[in-house]
Amino acid sequence: MIDGDSGFLILDKKDMPEVALHWEKHFAWALAKHNRIYKEQLPKITSHVCRHTYCSNMAKSGMNPKTLQYLMGHSDIGVTLNTYTHLGLDDAKEEIERISRLA
Repeated sequence: MIDGDSGFLILDKKDMPEVALHWEKHFAWALAKHNRIYKEQLPKITSHVCRHTYCSNMAKSGMNPKTLQYLMGHSDIGVTLNTYTHLGLDDAKEEIERISRLA
């Protein structure tokens, strides 16, 4: 639900609602096409991987964690921060440098 609206549907060519299997097929098709054309091969990418990437990138950009929780549709902030957000040592170094410039 977004701002009180719900029931969003993406329809296929037969005007039937797309489900997770459709999106898996879309990603597999795009991945196969890329890997046929380009020498540098991409690993398997799924819509779920995209959710993790989106969440991590928004957290790195400084998005308010509660806003990110809302956008991700999580009822528990722990899921957003502990499961979907992947930060590493480089991210920690960048944040320390950013904070030290503010002082």
